[in-house]
Amino acid sequence: MATIKIKQIRSRINAPKDQKRTLDALGLRKMNQVVEHNSTPAILGMVNKVQHMVTIVEE
Repeated sequence: MATIKIKQIRSRINAPKDQKRTLDALGLRKMNQVVEHNSTPAILGMVNKVQHMVTIVEE
């Protein structure tokens, strides 16, 4: 299965609680942190929910 790298580009300050929880579930806790996940529908749905705070890193 393909993997994707997700990078947090915006701060979680003043974000709603459910979006903070989604960032925690993705493993993003700090700005500019990059995590790698399998490209499953669940992960892609979480990325879609916080798409204004994260970006997909191309290698």
